[in-house]
Amino acid sequence: MNEAELLFTEVLRCDRASLYQNPNATLGRNNSRLISSALKRRIKGEPIQYILGKTEFMGLEFKLDRGVLIPRPETEILVETVIKIVSGFRIQASGLNVLDVGTGSGCIAVSLAKFLKDIRVTATDISEKAITVAKENAALNKVEDKIDFIRQDLFGLQLAACSMRPNLFDFIVSNPPYVLTAEIERLQPEIKFEPRIALDGGSDGLDFYRRIIKEAPCYLVKGGCLIIEIGFNQKGLIENIFHNSAIFEIIEIVKDYNNIDRVIVAQRKQELG
Repeated sequence: MNEAELLFTEVLRCDRASLYQNPNATLGRNNSRLISSALKRRIKGEPIQYILGKTEFMGLEFKLDRGVLIPRPETEILVETVIKIVSGFRIQASGLNVLDVGTGSGCIAVSLAKFLKDIRVTATDISEKAITVAKENAALNKVEDKIDFIRQDLFGLQLAACSMRPNLFDFIVSNPPYVLTAEIERLQPEIKFEPRIALDGGSDGLDFYRRIIKEAPCYLVKGGCLIIEIGFNQKGLIENIFHNSAIFEIIEIVKDYNNIDRVIVAQRKQELG
C-alpha cells in the first residue's frame, strides 16, 4: 500500500479493498480531523511510521515512536542471515544464547525470538525509551518470556571483567549506528525525526564497529559468531578492523537486494590472550 492508503486504512480501521468499495462514503468530523492532522505532520517531513505509531518488520507488527529508529528492510536481511546460521548451528541441548546489541525497537531480538525455537535472547540499549518500546513489542508479539532486556551501553562491562562474566553468548548480533557524523545533516528530511544516537557512527562511521569487535570476544564462546549490519561502502574498512583483531575469521558477507554488501558474519577463532 502507498502512504495515503496506509493512513486511511489505519484511521478508518478497514482494509485496502474497502477504501475503494464505497467511494462516496463520508469521513465524519473526527476522522477528518485525524487525517488532516496526520497529513500536516507528513508535509513537515515526519515519517509515516511515526505518524501511525507502528510499522511492519519480518511480517510482524512493531510499535514505534520517535525515541527509536524505524526498522529498515535491509535489517530484515540481517535477521534472515542470523536465522539461517543459527538454524544450522549445532550446540548443547540446552539451547542457544543470543545477544542483540543496541536493540532499539526490539525488531531484531523479537523477530529472532519469534522465528527460532530453543533460544534465549538478551537485548541491550543505552536508551531507556528504546528498552520500554522494545519490551512492548516483545509483549505484542508474545515472546516476552524469551527475551531479557538490559539498559546499558553496548556490552556494559569492561574487558578487564572478562574472567568474571559467567554467561557467554553463542551469537552476538548488532545493527549499530554507522552514518558519518558530517553526513547526518545532508540526509533526507525524514531522517532528522529519528534519534541521532541511533544514527551517528562518529567521524568515519566506524566508532561502534571498533568497540563491538574489540569487546565482543569477552562475551562470545569460542566458535561463536558476531553478525553485524554495515553501511554502504564500509565493507573493506570493517574487514580491516576484524583482521586487526586477530580473533575473528570472516566466514560470509551477505548482499542486500540492491547488491550492496550489507551483513558480515565473523566467527571467533581463538582463545583470548
